[in-house]
Amino acid sequence: MDLESYRRWYEYSRARDMMLRKTDSKHAPWHIVRSDDKRRARLNCISHILKRIPLERVSHAKVKLPKRSDKHKYDDQVSLNGMKFVAEKY
Repeated sequence: MDLESYRRWYEYSRARDMMLRKTDSKHAPWHIVRSDDKRRARLNCISHILKRIPLERVSHAKVKLPKRSDKHKYDDQVSLNGMKFVAEKY
């Protein structure tokens, strides 16, 4: 942060508050993310956005997969031994 902006911190804050008051509306509201902890801020923001999207179930036809060919068969799990995987938390 440069010295001039540091000196004007409270002016910027007052201008921000005025902008929020004048532009916040029912059809386009402001949502503020507290971001002292960046990781939690990102997760809270993602969670907030996802909760605002309506969930609609979509019907679809059942997919029937064809039988897998054994022509070039090999054990595809053995080649992954010793690799790093993302932890399965869910």
